[in-house]
Amino acid sequence: MRGAGRICALSLLLALLGGCASTAGDQPELYIVRPQDTVYSIAWRNGLDFRDLARWNNIGPDFRIRVGQALRLTPNPAAPAPSKPQTPQPHPAPQSMPGSAGPAWEWPTDQAAPRAVQGGGIILSGRLGQDVRAAAAGRVVYAGTGIRGYGNLIIIKHGENWLTAYAHNRESLVHEGQEISMGQVIGHMGEGAPGKPALYFEIRRNGKPVDPLKYLPIVK
Repeated sequence: MRGAGRICALSLLLALLGGCASTAGDQPELYIVRPQDTVYSIAWRNGLDFRDLARWNNIGPDFRIRVGQALRLTPNPAAPAPSKPQTPQPHPAPQSMPGSAGPAWEWPTDQAAPRAVQGGGIILSGRLGQDVRAAAAGRVVYAGTGIRGYGNLIIIKHGENWLTAYAHNRESLVHEGQEISMGQVIGHMGEGAPGKPALYFEIRRNGKPVDPLKYLPIVK
């Protein structure tokens, strides 16, 4: 009986921990906000659309969260689905639709032989301190080192559906909330995981990675 009690206690502990930490192949249900977290960085880390994350947690349009706050990372099954408008807008504003190229894109740094990596991004090798440029006009929604595995990371939002990420910068030259033009220098290349100068670059549409090589212009 004593052994069975220990097993039950251990199972309960693992179940509680599982709600706040991810395991391989398992999407956690809750996330506890830590310093430097933003709605965008949490959504990015968990492969979510930031708008879904905000809706599931009743986060206002300012996307304000607080340290220690528990956020749902999955829809609340008890919550009713958002109601659809009864009368469609006759002339809706143009949006980037799934399958479209989105904004005009340009290469984020001088590159040669980009290397695709698992997860949807590409690695661009170069020299330490090489300019890193915004691949499209937008607004900086994250600049910091709080997302594990990305080093000094910059995330830029382009319209409603698109995000780009620039990881392993030696330093960042921008701040959150700053409006950025296409081609603007936002940082300088640092060292990637192998210890060599490299930029890790991602494009995400609706929170999901897409192949950047299908969107960036062909290098002649």
